This record gives sequence, C-alpha cells and structure tokens, in this order.
Amino acid sequence: MRRWDGLVDRYLEEYEARGRAAGTIEGLRRELDRCGTWLKNRRPRPRLDAVDSDLLIGYLQSRTAFHAKVTLSSVMSKLRGLGEFLTREGIWASNPLRWMRGPKRDPRSRLSRRISQPAMTQLWEAAATSRFDYSRTLWLTLLAVFYGTGARRGEVVRLDLGDWDREAGLLQFDGRKTSWERRVPVPPLVEQCLEAYLPKRQNHLDALGVVDETALFVNKHGARLADHSISRGMKSIARRSNQEQVTLHQLRHTCASDLLEAGAHLREVQCLLGHQVIGTTMRYLHIADPQLHEAVRQHPINAFVKTEGRVHE
Repeated sequence: MRRWDGLVDRYLEEYEARGRAAGTIEGLRRELDRCGTWLKNRRPRPRLDAVDSDLLIGYLQSRTAFHAKVTLSSVMSKLRGLGEFLTREGIWASNPLRWMRGPKRDPRSRLSRRISQPAMTQLWEAAATSRFDYSRTLWLTLLAVFYGTGARRGEVVRLDLGDWDREAGLLQFDGRKTSWERRVPVPPLVEQCLEAYLPKRQNHLDALGVVDETALFVNKHGARLADHSISRGMKSIARRSNQEQVTLHQLRHTCASDLLEAGAHLREVQCLLGHQVIGTTMRYLHIADPQLHEAVRQHPINAFVKTEGRVHE
C-alpha cells in the first residue's frame, strides 16, 4: 500500500492533463486519499495488487453510511476511474469496479433547492454591505452574472475581458465541461453591473501596478479570481444574509427554474445553461413548467366548474 500515494499522484496528473478544473481534481484527490487511508488501516494490511471487490465494497459501505444515493454513485465513479488507471499500469489484472453499479436514483431528487425571492434579495443586500468599494462592486456583478446567465463557476472564472461583447450585450463562455462554446445574451441589469464593474476593475489594477491582466474578474491582488475564492466569498455572503443553506450552484438552478416559470421555452433554457442534452434541462420541469400549468387550465373539466350549480340541480 506504500505505492498508493505515488500512483494517485500520477493518475491525477493524467487527469489534470485532460483540462479538468482545479476544484474537480481537489475533490477527486480527497476521495482517493480517504480510500487509501481506509485500506492502510485494514488488518492485516492488504497488498495493493490484492485489493479486490470485497474490500472495495467494504470501503463503499463505510463511506456512504447514512448518506444519499448520489454520494455512493459519486464515490464509485471516482474509484472506477482510478481502477481503470491501475489496470492500465498492470497493478490490477482487472478493474473490480468496472461492472459494479450503484443504486438507481431519480436525478430530479437531488436538484439544489430553488432560492426564494426574499432570500435572493437578502443575498444582494449582504453583498452590498462590503466595506471595500471594489469588493462590493465585484460581488454584486458576480451575483448578477451567476443568476442572470445560469453560468457554472468554472465558466465565470475563465472569462476574459474579450469575452464580454458590450456592443451586442453577449458573454462568451468557453464550455470546457461540455466542449460547447456559447454566446449568451445578458439581461439589462447584468449589463449595467458589468459596465459599472469594469472601470473599478481598471482603477484597482492601476493602483496595484498590474498590467496586461486578461481576466475579467480579478481578486484583491490583481490576479484572476480563483474558483475556491468565489465559493468562499459566496459562503460569506450567505452567512451574512442569514441564508447559510444557500450555495453558489443554487443560483444556476434558480435561474433555470425562474425562466421556465416566466414562460421561457425549454430549448431556450437548454442553450442558456449549456446542457448537451435537453433531458438534463427537463429535470427542472417538476419545479416550474408554465406550459403544463396552461395545459391543465385548458382541461375540459373546467367547463363543468362553470355549470356546477346546474349539475347539482
């Protein structure tokens, strides 16, 4: 088992070379380190080439006790990838996890909660209370972009100045996760926030003596804002607004749900969010589907309601 750490490092280097986000790699490392520690604590300690399905099932049972089905699926996926790597390296004769399947689950059951309008207002008010002018404008703009476009965290982190087309009112997201670049029109409020932010960004960089920074969103040091910094900042805002259960990704879910409820077409929401297949977008229909509500209003039973008095006569 002494080889585990070195093999994990090599696997993650290969994984990173595929262009995976830093946050994804960090989460994968945590899970693999956790599994390695669990295996090292077995008595007698197993050899790496002797790890079999029984041992891995034991780890999965310990890892997912009292957790949701989605946790088990996520852990299995992470270990399955490492198993394929160890098989290619000749450490394992075959991957014990290749044919192992997790529990069936309804993808809609794990959708993040929608942020209510009162809670959204409190988030904006909390962001506006920052003592520093640049930080205040930065976070109001980030909230506007996340909620207004439904963008993913990584997509926003990777935005450059050239990705904002002020003439057309469009933001261009690289779509690294889906290999689908998209140009997204922004609502007027998002445009106003971006235009208010850009001069303060330039003044901030000038004060720091930073030149040639291409990132659209920069931190207090004048460098590109990191994904973990955005997550940490969002947690701070949620805490100050007494909405500690609110997460960054809920802004994306709320954007989709609110658009559908406002009457946007399913295909339009799919293009906005950058979903490769429309089935992913359809998960939101159990939250808000104005077309379904309209169809129910056209149900013939409604005609009976108008003559209810005569029917009972």
